[in-house]
Amino acid sequence: MSKTVTFGEIMLRLKSPGNERLFQSPLLEATFGGGEANVAVSLSIFGKDASFVTAVPDNAVGEAAIAELRKHGVDTSGIARVKDGRLGIYYLETGACARPSLVVYDRAESCIAKAQSADFDWDAIMKDAGWFHVTGITPALSQNAADAALDAMKAAKKAGATVSMDLNYRKKLWKYGKKAPEVMRELVKFVDVVIANEEDIQMCLGIKAPGVDVTKGKLEADDYKKLTQAVKDEFKNVQAVAVTLRESKSADKNGWSAVLSGRTGFYQSKKYAIDDIVDRVGGGDSFSAGIIFGLQEYADDEQLALEYAVAASALKHTIPGDFNLTRKSEVLALAGGDGSGRVQR
Repeated sequence: MSKTVTFGEIMLRLKSPGNERLFQSPLLEATFGGGEANVAVSLSIFGKDASFVTAVPDNAVGEAAIAELRKHGVDTSGIARVKDGRLGIYYLETGACARPSLVVYDRAESCIAKAQSADFDWDAIMKDAGWFHVTGITPALSQNAADAALDAMKAAKKAGATVSMDLNYRKKLWKYGKKAPEVMRELVKFVDVVIANEEDIQMCLGIKAPGVDVTKGKLEADDYKKLTQAVKDEFKNVQAVAVTLRESKSADKNGWSAVLSGRTGFYQSKKYAIDDIVDRVGGGDSFSAGIIFGLQEYADDEQLALEYAVAASALKHTIPGDFNLTRKSEVLALAGGDGSGRVQR
């Protein structure tokens, strides 16, 4: 079975209890997370061979992050241990009702931002890889990280792997002198499957479709059909574009669906009303893992692949932490219409 390789940063996640403000209580919940790490964990739980590549400090904190990945079956053999460096941190405050969630980054000069591409043996890492995934967060960290991401994508293509990228625009991270489109448009030339939302496509690629406005509370699928086709028209190498549609009614009430402009047509998923969100951080990553799994497992049924991804992500919203600890059988049950929440005995 071919493996999926992901590359990026794993961080220490420090979260205030429940819906409290940061430091309202003298407590913070410590876990780990990060875009590509979240994808690798989810794929492993779905039953796929998954490998995560990063750089972590050669100390107890770095080892704890690696141990957490191993606990979920992720291959960590490609992780570089760095003597001088730190693990990035992000602080999370979970919002409620009209108060949005808040993320504060403390990841400057992290190991992955300072690592050189030469620190990774990309040809060896990509051996037996059938899929490679990275997000737009990684090249936003530093020029070094952007260069490493590009070299990894080239090695993946050389190995014959499918390459996916979640554009994941983070305005707080692009601080090293380059604008997102300068870097991202070059990277997307090596991508087969683009994953994004409307803002990601506009801010990372400079592509905007008339009529698309995520702030109006109602998202029209036809507008997204035009948007995804615009991406394909500009980047002929892109074979599929998956776009998530989040209707944010409040911090804990969202409508959640997605569209896929695939190899065989344009598809729209069913919409989930997520009325009591537990934790939406990692929701996009769980969708990415779902679409990577779906496009491989259900290659001849792109509608099912899309439904799998949306259902997986809907379930992630019910789970605290970055990781989607949802099994394949649970995703298929929800995708098939069982959203009752009845006790499973």
